[in-house]
Amino acid sequence: MFGLGAPELILILVIVVIIFGVGRIGKIGGELGSGIKAFKEGLGGDEEEDKDSDQEEDKDSDQEEV
Repeated sequence: MFGLGAPELILILVIVVIIFGVGRIGKIGGELGSGIKAFKEGLGGDEEEDKDSDQEEDKDSDQEEV
């Protein structure tokens, strides 16, 4: 992959830690994770709303038949 081996990746990681610091990298990772989670919930929310509306329509049609 682009000619990057283990020593090069370790060097890049060390440089990133020196520039940003350990605490800041943890914050960035946490914010990135929460952003991805919110994005997935947003995508899944549409499907849940569709299921809820379908269930409500089924209940309404069942009540009309009685």
